[in-house]
Amino acid sequence: MSSRRQFLAAAGAVVMVGRATAVETRYPFTLGVASGSPRESSVVLWTRLAPDPLNGGGMGQTVAEVRYRLCADQAMRKVVREGVVTTSGDKAHSVHVIAQGLEPGREYWYDFRYGEASSPVGRTRTADRSATRTTVALASCNSFESGYFAAYADMARWAPDCVIHVGDYIYEGAAATLGLSTRVVGGTELSFETVRQHDGPETVTLWDYRNRYALYRSDLGLQAAHAASPWIVALDDHEIDNNWAGDAPQDPWAQTKTEFKVRKLAALRAYYEHMPIERPPILDGLDAHLQLYDAYRLGPVQIHLLDTRQYRSDQVCGQGFPGDESCAELTDPRLTMLGSTQERWLTKSLRESSAVYNVLASQTWFAPFRYNAPPAAPKVNMDQWDGYPLERQRIIDLLASGVRNPVVLSGDWHAAAAMRVYQDPWNIRSRRVGYNFCGTSISSHCPWAGAMRAALPDNPHVDHLNGERRGYLRCEIDSAGWRSDFMVVDNPSKADSMVRSERQLRLQDV
Repeated sequence: MSSRRQFLAAAGAVVMVGRATAVETRYPFTLGVASGSPRESSVVLWTRLAPDPLNGGGMGQTVAEVRYRLCADQAMRKVVREGVVTTSGDKAHSVHVIAQGLEPGREYWYDFRYGEASSPVGRTRTADRSATRTTVALASCNSFESGYFAAYADMARWAPDCVIHVGDYIYEGAAATLGLSTRVVGGTELSFETVRQHDGPETVTLWDYRNRYALYRSDLGLQAAHAASPWIVALDDHEIDNNWAGDAPQDPWAQTKTEFKVRKLAALRAYYEHMPIERPPILDGLDAHLQLYDAYRLGPVQIHLLDTRQYRSDQVCGQGFPGDESCAELTDPRLTMLGSTQERWLTKSLRESSAVYNVLASQTWFAPFRYNAPPAAPKVNMDQWDGYPLERQRIIDLLASGVRNPVVLSGDWHAAAAMRVYQDPWNIRSRRVGYNFCGTSISSHCPWAGAMRAALPDNPHVDHLNGERRGYLRCEIDSAGWRSDFMVVDNPSKADSMVRSERQLRLQDV
């Protein structure tokens, strides 16, 4: 444990040195290092060569050989795996190494070398199904413009066994104006601050997406969090286009189906190039698919990472914000968030799981939330699970059929929440089935926080709600219980802001 703490104390300084020398020496590891997809005997190691990160990377079409080391000690003397990986401009000079044949449940350290340049050292950890405890961080919604990533710096200091990122790693929008701005939301004038800017217009091309990921990866807090723990990741909407669904963009009047397919192909390719994941996109002409949903076993927890974007039906009933009126189309049995193949996989995986806790890591809120009072039909956000009620009910019934201790972890909505899940989602007198912990955003604003506060009395299943604060969720789990801490950032406008626990909830107490 002490070696890990010493590593973390130095991690930020190591990253800073790399960033500081980038312009002078064409330092190639400006975007840091990362690991992910932790298995019992393997883990993915990642880096990208980018001496000019915001201008396509600066490597041209050079074919580059990158050396890597995976060591059993922080001093990098006990080499466990090493080798050379070839990369090129076709891959944005990204490097993905699947280090195999490892021991379960132990720490490893790794680095990369290109020419005479060495990367920062990263720490990773393999999974272990026999472990009695684990620690997990939940993160989502990293708006670069809305705030600094102090939450990630705090996460790096904590160094959980695993970070689950459920989407909105980047935002696709054009650069905003620096400083304070106001907008009217629900009849109330609200102020928001843009603390730093995106690097140009809205992202559409592969060049755009690569530069946008490089911009986000330039944040030192984010680099430190990647270097401190392995990550499990799935995308949501802003990695491509707001509220997209399957092959449908939010604004079909502004981009044709073919244009959106080309854009999605570029976005999925750039996502893979910047994430420590095992499999590249599958390309079939203009059709692109990235396999993200999967199961991970971390001691007492089995994490079922869901993908609620690539296979979902287009939203129905309108896009009123933050919620819209219910309509007859909500009862269409063909409406899906997961698609039939993923739903069958989830059903099988949950039924076969022997874990003490079974987690569904979902991009959007799973428990219901209404923005009007009963007995009227619920006014809900159609982009969340509320917009796909029949499929949600099938999953709830599955969870109620003997799945041990179901917990849903969600992001997307820029608000922290803790909610009970009932067999009849809108009836708290029905059988309680599970729990939904929702992490607030790392930095993204929440203009609808007031609407949620006003609607809280009409949502009696909600035990905690805060849309005003930025941060992340810490989860500490063992065979005796589950504890979640809602971590909040004191001042998102400061990169070195203090981060503290606002509230702690134990599953056994709710």
